[in-house]
Amino acid sequence: MHVLATAGHVDHGKSTLVRALTGMEPDRWAQELERGMTIDLGFAWTTLPSGEVLGFVDVPGHQRFIGNMLAGLGPAPAVMLVLAADEGWKRQTQEHLAAVEALGIDRGLLVVTRSDLADPGPATADALHRLASSSLADVEAVTVSGRTGVGLDRLRAALDRLVSAAPAADADGPVRLWVDRSFTIRGAGTVVTGTLGAGALSVGDELELAGRLVRVRGLQSLGRPAHAVTAPARVALNLRGVDRAEITRGQALLAPGHWQSTTGLDVRLATAGELPEHLVVHVGTAAVSARARRLDDGHARLTLTKALPLRAGDRLVLREPSSQQVVCGAVVLDADPPALQRRGAAVRRGADLSRSQARPDLTAEVTRRGAVRAEDLRRLGVTGEPSDEIVVAGPWWVSGEQWAGWLTATKDAVDRAAVQNPLSPGPTEAQVSQVIGIPARELLAPLVRQAGLLREAGRVRRPAETGLGAVEPAVAVLEQRLRIDFLAAPEAPELSALGLGVKEMAAAERLGRLLRVGDIVLLPDGPARAMRTLAGLPQPFTTSEARAALGTTRRVAIPLLELLDARGWTRRIDGSRREVVKG
Repeated sequence: MHVLATAGHVDHGKSTLVRALTGMEPDRWAQELERGMTIDLGFAWTTLPSGEVLGFVDVPGHQRFIGNMLAGLGPAPAVMLVLAADEGWKRQTQEHLAAVEALGIDRGLLVVTRSDLADPGPATADALHRLASSSLADVEAVTVSGRTGVGLDRLRAALDRLVSAAPAADADGPVRLWVDRSFTIRGAGTVVTGTLGAGALSVGDELELAGRLVRVRGLQSLGRPAHAVTAPARVALNLRGVDRAEITRGQALLAPGHWQSTTGLDVRLATAGELPEHLVVHVGTAAVSARARRLDDGHARLTLTKALPLRAGDRLVLREPSSQQVVCGAVVLDADPPALQRRGAAVRRGADLSRSQARPDLTAEVTRRGAVRAEDLRRLGVTGEPSDEIVVAGPWWVSGEQWAGWLTATKDAVDRAAVQNPLSPGPTEAQVSQVIGIPARELLAPLVRQAGLLREAGRVRRPAETGLGAVEPAVAVLEQRLRIDFLAAPEAPELSALGLGVKEMAAAERLGRLLRVGDIVLLPDGPARAMRTLAGLPQPFTTSEARAALGTTRRVAIPLLELLDARGWTRRIDGSRREVVKG
């Protein structure tokens, strides 16, 4: 299916032409039929001679309904500009063309109607001359009479040529369906309609609407039920989980997790003329009040009164609210712009945007942010593969400069902690993360690896950390004593005399120099040496027999035997006897 919108002055025959092509009535309201003019959006479709299906969004031509007109043009990829042969180019024709240009629409047809009432030649020539300097400069022109049907076959053939040259829609892209109508059907519930410009929809899909999830209960296209629809298409969705009163034109149904709503935009303006401070911004079917701040002649910062799901590359129409005149078009360059806080920040930002391309530069965007999740860039419309200047750390993309700074800061944090407390096992991961200022703890692991550091038990240290500083001699004395008699565990006063308190002993144990077993201290191989003796005893054995065989005191024997039980090397049989576990 293909979709295009009509455009043109009021009462120039747009709806009559759509009716003649489709056999359907695009005007939906009794007031429209009585007055003979389109007030709101109308929809109809036909099958072209090639077999391609073409849907029409029929927009109002009257100036008072320019907001409705823009809602119809916004999601459409092509336009059929309609001009009456007996009236020629009019004010609303020019205004509609301005909207078409503002939206960047460059595909369409010029259709001169009412050829039965006047010679279409002069009106056609004049229109082509006016279009020559517009985005529709290369469109084909066709003359018809919607009343008599003369020229309709030529028009259908021209429409076939138009759709055959249409670029393929992004069927794999994320869904953003701008709602143009919402209503309730008895027995079905809430229904919304819109133009699907990218992606695909299926019954059962979950979509995001105003921050909540809704489910597609039913789906229609071209008036018929469908299980799945692929862009481009006109669709109607029966939604579960939302009331009709909660949905209005201008809201968007979104693929969850693929869009970021924003109120701040940096845009490139289509013209460098005067820019009012207060504007209405049209995008899709939405119309939102905004405040504009010039950055330079070609760029502006827009602050919207309502958040919209926008990304780089989206086209906007800026309209002056009191006169309803189209001021100009704009292209979103950044949907997450930096704050303008310091003096001269706006001028510098304008200069940066002037150097940028129409599509955002991935490396520049990452560099400006320092670090950003790849999925967040995708939501903003920043696409591409990271360059050599970008460090990929899991889901994060980090500028090379930022990464180098973090590496240095990580090493410094560990070194400072070692100087302040030489016996500490190193600062905690949380402390290092806070000191170096990373946005997420998941970045710490790759930083630690690249910095040549170690993560152990929630702490960070240098791998070469083997010394005990000032208490090294005391630990060496204790080690020598235990090598001579591996169960000659010193008592608390002896340890205190050596200057080995709880903190010093913990550091020695952490480095594998000593082993604390309850209140006694051994060498790390002490339990294994004890096992060799206990394995030579008749099994099972009592605590007294073990103590005698080891040649030690009860103070040492009891915690040692409990450690061996805990390791599974010995097993208690009853209250007084144990045995060595074989195997």
